[in-house]
Amino acid sequence: MSATTPDGTTRRSTPGFRRPLTYVLLSVALLVMSAPFLWMALSAFKTGRELTASPPVWIPHDWTLDNFRQLLDRLDLPRYFANSVIVAVVTTLCNLLFCSMLGYALAKLRFAGRSKVFGLVLGALMVPGNLMLLPMFVLMSNLGLLDSYAGLVLPFAAGAFGVFLMRQFMQAIPDELLEAARLDGAGEWYIFWRIALPLVKPALATLSIFTFLASWNNFVWPLIATNDPDRYTLPVALATFATDPTRSSGSNGMLMAGSLLVVLPVLLVFAVLQRHFTQGLATAGMK
Repeated sequence: MSATTPDGTTRRSTPGFRRPLTYVLLSVALLVMSAPFLWMALSAFKTGRELTASPPVWIPHDWTLDNFRQLLDRLDLPRYFANSVIVAVVTTLCNLLFCSMLGYALAKLRFAGRSKVFGLVLGALMVPGNLMLLPMFVLMSNLGLLDSYAGLVLPFAAGAFGVFLMRQFMQAIPDELLEAARLDGAGEWYIFWRIALPLVKPALATLSIFTFLASWNNFVWPLIATNDPDRYTLPVALATFATDPTRSSGSNGMLMAGSLLVVLPVLLVFAVLQRHFTQGLATAGMK
C-alpha cells in the first residue's frame, strides 16, 4: 500500500496490524528473557515456605528481608562486595585509559609497524579467553601477584576488544582538527586528552559497560588466582558459600538475595551510562 504526502511524494505505508503484532512479539520476548531475573529478584524477598511451594509462588505474600539478614550473618558480604568493586572499577579505568591510548595511536599516529600491531590486536580477538588462563596463572605466580588485587586486575587491564573499539571511533575524528591543534602548538598528550577523548564519549561509555560487566561477573579467574578468602570477589564468595554444606543449609533464599546484590551494581552502571551507550551502538552501526 502507498500514500501521497502533501508535497506530492509517494511513500509506502505499513499495514495497520504489523505494528501491534511487532509490539506483542517483542513484549513476549522481553518477558521470556526477563523471567529468570524477575524470579530471582522476587525470591530474594520470599519466606522459606514460599520458595519451596508447589505450584511455585511468583509474587511473595509475606515480603521479608530475612534472607539478606541471614546472608550478612553467615557471609562477610561487605568485604567481598568491596573486593568486587575495587577490582571492577580499577579494571574499567585501566581499560578506558590504555585502550583509548592505543586506539588513538593506531588510528591517528604514523609509526613503523602500526599495521602489524593492529594485526596482533585482531589476532588476539580470535583467541578464546579460557586458553589464556594457564599462561596468566603461571605469569602471576612468577610475579608473586596471586592473592592480590594486582593479580586480579593486571591480566585484564587492557583488552583487544577495547583497543579495536576505540580505534574505530578514533578514526572518525577529522584529521584536520588534530592538525589544526598541532599547528597551534598543542602536544600529542594534550590533543589526546582534551580533543580526542571528549569526541568519543559514546565509545568510552560502551567500553565502560562491557568492561565493568565482564569484570564484575568474572568467576573463573578470581577462583583460580585467589586462595585467601579475604581476596574473594562476590561471585566466588557466593559460589563457595553455596557449595559449603555447613553454611548453606536451606540457603536458597540467601543465594537469591546474594545474586540480586551481584546484579544491582551492573544495572546501576547501565542506567547511568545508558544514553551514551545507545548512542555509541548507533554510531558504531554507521562505521
